[in-house]
Amino acid sequence: MTAPVRRDRLPLALTRGDPSGIGPELALKAWLATHIDETAPPFLYAGELDHLADLARRLRLDVPVEPADAKCAAGLFPSALPVLPSGASVSGLPGAPDVKDAAGTIASIETCVGLVRAGHARAVVTNPIAKEILYRAGFAHPGHTEFLAELSHRVFHVDARPVMLLWSPDLAVVPATIHVPLAEVPARLTHALLVETGLVVARDFRQRFGIERPRLAFTGLNPHAGEGGAMGREEIEIVSPALAELRAAGIDASGPYPADTLFHRSARRGYDVVVAMYHDQALIPIKTIAFDSAVNVTLGLPFVRTSPDHGTAFDIAGKGVADPQSLVAALRLADRLASPCPAG
Repeated sequence: MTAPVRRDRLPLALTRGDPSGIGPELALKAWLATHIDETAPPFLYAGELDHLADLARRLRLDVPVEPADAKCAAGLFPSALPVLPSGASVSGLPGAPDVKDAAGTIASIETCVGLVRAGHARAVVTNPIAKEILYRAGFAHPGHTEFLAELSHRVFHVDARPVMLLWSPDLAVVPATIHVPLAEVPARLTHALLVETGLVVARDFRQRFGIERPRLAFTGLNPHAGEGGAMGREEIEIVSPALAELRAAGIDASGPYPADTLFHRSARRGYDVVVAMYHDQALIPIKTIAFDSAVNVTLGLPFVRTSPDHGTAFDIAGKGVADPQSLVAALRLADRLASPCPAG
C-alpha cells in the first residue's frame, strides 16, 4: 500500500507551459483530481495567478487559486491550488498563442529549476510548450530537454547528458536520436551515442527507478535488424559493438532486435526499457499502448523532470475538454523518482 504523503513535505514545481495551450487547464484539473488524495504529491504552479483564476471561472472549475511560495504550498494544497505569481500578463488567447508570452514561458521553467536547486521543491514537472512560438522569440534550443541541460550547467554547474524516456507501467522507451529528420538518423547514430545513452539509462533506472540490474533491449535501425547486413550494416558496424561495450561495463544490454516484434505483450516481459534508434520507432508503440497515461522523463539531469506525454493541443484549449490523466501521472512519477528508492 502506498504510504500517505505528508502535507508538510516539499512540493513539486509545475511550469505553466504555453498559456494559450491546455497546460493551465490541466493544472486546474490535476488539482481537482489530487488535492483530497493524501497519497498524491502537492504541487506549486509557477505562472500568472489572475490568468489561472479567470480560466477556472470560464471553465466552471471549482478551483480556488491562492498566491503562495514553496514554503507554504504543501500546507495550502488541500484547500487551494498554490500559485507562485510571475507578475507578468498573458497576451495570447486559448488556441491563439502570442510570441509576447514566450519570455514568461521560459521564465517559468527557470523559476522551477531554481526552486529545486535552492531546496524549495522536490522535482520539476513541465507543462507543454509550443517550440515554434519560442523559436520566433529567439529560443536557441530544440526543445525542453536541451534547455534543461543548459540550465543544469547554468544553475547546478553540472554538464548533463540528457536522455528522453517515455514511461508507462506497461512500456518504457528511449529514442537514441530525438528531434532530427529521419534522413539524418543514420549519420547521427554513432557508437558513442549508443554507449552514452545506455550508460545514462542504466544508471537512472538503478538510482531513480530502483531496478538493481535493469534490462535494456536495443532495436535495430533497419527492417529485420538489417537481416545480417542484407538490409543495412548499421546493426553490425554500430549497434552491436556498442552493446558489447555496454555489456563489458556490466550492463544488461541485449539486441539489436527487429523493432516490429519487440513491443507485443509477451516480448515486453523480457526487458525493462527499450532503446530505439529514432523518435517514431520509440513513440509510436508507447502512444499506442498508453496514449493518455504515458509520461515524458528526462534522464541524466541533476534533478528529476517529468512531463505529460502530449503537446499544447491548441485545437481544444479553452474548451474544458482537456484530459489531465497524463499530467497527474507525471506528477505522481516525479514524486516517486524524487523519493529515496531502494534498489531491488
